[in-house]
Amino acid sequence: MVSTPRFRPFSPAWNAALIGVIVSLPVITVVNWLPESESTVGAGMMIFGAFIAGAVAAVRSTDPDAAGLRAGFLGGVLELVIFAVTTGTTAAWPLSRVAFFAFAAGAVLCLASLFGLGCGRVGGWVVRAVASRWNPTASTS
Repeated sequence: MVSTPRFRPFSPAWNAALIGVIVSLPVITVVNWLPESESTVGAGMMIFGAFIAGAVAAVRSTDPDAAGLRAGFLGGVLELVIFAVTTGTTAAWPLSRVAFFAFAAGAVLCLASLFGLGCGRVGGWVVRAVASRWNPTASTS
């Protein structure tokens, strides 16, 4: 019997990251309702989205660090897009401003990804710790 190959458009880490980012949107909305909240959607994706992505990845036996890194990257990309749209970027920027924006964008994406990696690791750790409490034979590593 010949089986047809399965086509997977995204890797399991990207699937967990996308689930984490989408599920974090209502959480970000609630956080923005709090008094004196200065939270942004991209920052919420880096924190809550990466945490949820790490938790989802741990449940699915995928690397939570990779899922958190990707969710942090998505949050950083969204923040850069929002910044570029709201600051009124024009084609008449001098070359020095374009070079600075490109350098700053690279730094933001690197830092957002690392922040997401940390939050994803914490999310995976929390799920494993809770699972080990419910099931003593579960792995806590």
